[in-house]
Amino acid sequence: VMDNKDSEAEIHPLKTEDVKIQENHENSVERRILTKQSSQLSRLSRWRTAAFFISLFLCLIIVFAFSFIIPCPERPVSERTWFRNYDDAVAYQFLAIEDVNEDKVQDVVFAFRAGNGSSSFNTSCLDEGLPSPCAFVAAVSGTNGRALWERPAAEEVMWLEGGIRQLGGAAAPGCLVVGKPPALTALDLRTGEVQWRQPSDFGANSSVLPPVAVIPDVDSDGVQDLIIFVATGDQIKTFIHSGKHGKQIGSAGSLEVGGRARCIRLNLGSSSYFLFYTENSLYAYSLKDLYSAATGMEMKLPSLDQDPQWEKNIDRPTHRLSLLSSGDIRYLAKIPRQSRENILVVDSEVAMLINTQNLQTLWTLNSSRVISEPLLGYYKPDVLGIVLESEMGPNRKKVMIVESGSGAVQWDLKLSSRAESPGPAVLPTADHRSAFLFWGEYQAPGNQTRSRAPLQKLYLFHPSYTNVLLELRNSTDQIIGFTAALFERSRHACYVLLRGPQPGQEPGLVSLMKRKVKEDISQSRVIWLNQVAVDSEQYVRDRLYRMRFQSR
Repeated sequence: VMDNKDSEAEIHPLKTEDVKIQENHENSVERRILTKQSSQLSRLSRWRTAAFFISLFLCLIIVFAFSFIIPCPERPVSERTWFRNYDDAVAYQFLAIEDVNEDKVQDVVFAFRAGNGSSSFNTSCLDEGLPSPCAFVAAVSGTNGRALWERPAAEEVMWLEGGIRQLGGAAAPGCLVVGKPPALTALDLRTGEVQWRQPSDFGANSSVLPPVAVIPDVDSDGVQDLIIFVATGDQIKTFIHSGKHGKQIGSAGSLEVGGRARCIRLNLGSSSYFLFYTENSLYAYSLKDLYSAATGMEMKLPSLDQDPQWEKNIDRPTHRLSLLSSGDIRYLAKIPRQSRENILVVDSEVAMLINTQNLQTLWTLNSSRVISEPLLGYYKPDVLGIVLESEMGPNRKKVMIVESGSGAVQWDLKLSSRAESPGPAVLPTADHRSAFLFWGEYQAPGNQTRSRAPLQKLYLFHPSYTNVLLELRNSTDQIIGFTAALFERSRHACYVLLRGPQPGQEPGLVSLMKRKVKEDISQSRVIWLNQVAVDSEQYVRDRLYRMRFQSR
């Protein structure tokens, strides 16, 4: 092979030189290309490095600005306890928890009757053209008890309903005052300003059946409307008023019931029914029937549909609904389900849960003489329970927590109790259960004393300690209103007490108090419901003090 190449070179010497020149040229071109690419990569690397450091510098500037220069939103500091006092006044049994000033902390709305408001506003009844004394509606800050607004609203208050959306066409929620002499007043919940005021023809010696219900817009003004039930003897009148300006829509409808009635609203999917119950009868009216009775017109709205199964069980001439009940009906309560609500019927002998789909009884529980409204809470994680308080004899009651699905009693406790003691309250906890608050006086078995009136003590119970009660406070004052709530989202669990004389009593000192639950837990008295103490008392207090809450 080498001989062939040599001979080829001898035969064509010029061709060999040309090949060498061409190869040298190609190598030179390749070196220039590689040099150029290397230069470009070097410049690109420098640009990348510069971009990285510039980005890092900008990030540091932003972090520095948000940390030290731009102030963070100031979070309101809530006081652990505050009081608000009103002299020479009486208070109404109304407490509402709403975020009035939009600071993400719940505030308290309540009503009292006096000649003048507090010194914070120097308002008087004459400012609204009312005789003195008159009823004031007031909003108090949940953080420190400062008065946010006070408004003379009526001569007397029959009922208040707070948190009504679109009332008066405003973007903020409103508060409706049903006054006496009959008049409706809509207040802006944020400012206390009067949105509208309308006289009403409720009649003499009438009383309002709560709740005042919001219904779909029936007068086509773009604002939800209101339906109000007024009782006069055995007759109930139905009034529909515009939510925008308060004027009555149509005329008053009339419902005949056999006795003094109470009312609840029940949602059955796309249908809405109002149930009126007396001691021995239950009446059911669809929203469509009530609208037709008040206006004399038929209206086709999806929310005015009727439930076929219920219509079969309602006696059309009397509107009576037949449910199996062995005694006088004391309470009706709505028990939530996924698609529709069930009904808890509490009579003088038993409590029973009714399936609203087929009106069949799901379970029955012996619970004679229930003395307070049934309350919903969670004894087991995410398993809805019902709190029932039943009378056991003079100044004695039993508190029961009942599983809503089966009717099984999960926990019970016997207490001494005054007739006028407030009902229970619940607070949702982060373990998907509830902390239960109730009033009475616990006396260990064998140590009961019946010679004196029971004391009013507030107790806390949490299912993590089934044999422990915490005694939070002892109150000797007359308690008009009591409620508990999370004043901030998933934190700041508090209870609110409204104390003082009521309408019909001599005016005196009315006191509104908010108290943080954890403050009472840290100073509470631990009560063992049996003689076996599992942990030390301080350990129990510390563990329940660290208990976290969660908004549902």
